[in-house]
Amino acid sequence: MSSVPFTMNRITQLFNIQYPIIQAGMIWCSGWKLASAVSNAGGLGLIGAGSMYPDVLREHIQKCKAATDKPFGVNVPLLYPDLEEHFKIIMEEKVPVVVTSAGNPKTWTKVLQENGAKVVHVVSNVKFARKCEEAGVDAIVAEGFEAGGHNGREETTTFCLIPLVRQAVSLPLIAAGGIGNGAGIFGAMALGAEGVQVGSRFVASVESSAHQSFKDRVVAAQEGDTELSIKQLTPVRLLKNKFYQDVKAAELRGATTLELAELLGSRRAKRGMYEGDMDEGELEIGQIAALVKDIKPAGDILREMWQEFQEAKTKFCSQW
Repeated sequence: MSSVPFTMNRITQLFNIQYPIIQAGMIWCSGWKLASAVSNAGGLGLIGAGSMYPDVLREHIQKCKAATDKPFGVNVPLLYPDLEEHFKIIMEEKVPVVVTSAGNPKTWTKVLQENGAKVVHVVSNVKFARKCEEAGVDAIVAEGFEAGGHNGREETTTFCLIPLVRQAVSLPLIAAGGIGNGAGIFGAMALGAEGVQVGSRFVASVESSAHQSFKDRVVAAQEGDTELSIKQLTPVRLLKNKFYQDVKAAELRGATTLELAELLGSRRAKRGMYEGDMDEGELEIGQIAALVKDIKPAGDILREMWQEFQEAKTKFCSQW
């Protein structure tokens, strides 16, 4: 595979990758094995730092370096603890790309860029897209309501969000939320995106660190099996299971924020996605899970999506 991108646009040039496809840095699912597999296949793999202690993050970065000579990155949710230690390690290890989310992009962007990293920030609305441009980030991920995990309170869908953000800012734009095949990539590009970030499809990959029971549950998911929940605390899209039903019942009876926080407790996401408790665990996944029908190597998934994209583009052009 050529080291020079054959699809040259601002995203492939920015990250020096072959395909404008970024694998999302998902907690409990995105370790070095998945990130290196995606990067080796020509995309940009991300390590999900949100579920890692600092020493574990360093280990994953070093193993990823050993497994690929291609660019990779780390996703860091800014609402998690150990931020200073995480960023210290990222800069010491000279990680080429950092994707931040759930916080103020101004806080770390400049220092990371001064240490050689490209900085991308995830947003769910136009207001924060503009703040990203002011902060000087290198690119934006605009993530729609369909996405799994933590989500925007506005509940703006990807189909609406991408053209709104494209109109508002001039930065390189990556679409996320509800994208799991080549037709979705084509649609995102038509709306104004220059790349896509894919999460849920890569959960159901061989290299994903998700528990096998969670992978199987994702493959079995049907339309309507996810819902945006825990809105009083922080909106999270989950698969419907016993934990989800308990949260819904608590919300319907008027539970306070404190009561919901106690119900959520700690390690709930790890319990579900990493340890495989399909009843009491928090199972974060996007609506696109309904289209996921198998578990494959991550490289095969990426190449298949790009082939589907090319087919969708050819079909559209032939019809018009």
